[in-house]
Amino acid sequence: MTPDLIYGVTGIAVFAIGLVGAIVAQNRLRRVLALKLCSVGAGFVLIVAAWRSPPDAPDPVPHALVITGIVVMVSATAVALALIRRLHSLEAEDDA
Repeated sequence: MTPDLIYGVTGIAVFAIGLVGAIVAQNRLRRVLALKLCSVGAGFVLIVAAWRSPPDAPDPVPHALVITGIVVMVSATAVALALIRRLHSLEAEDDA
């Protein structure tokens, strides 16, 4: 087995674990974390797909997509956590 195949399968496995966690989880915070894991797995697969053997130059487009995906996922995580916090405070007001 080649290292790029091992890394590619690992990225797909991480994505699959995150996807199952997002579907199965009941807690909102766990769903956000599972979606974050999906993002990490997808980025890992993109980086592995862009890798070339040392004499060849790597493809810069997947690397740029991964960097953009990291920025988008951080901001989406921040928005999701703010919404979860707001929903929690609204549910606490309803109980009182």
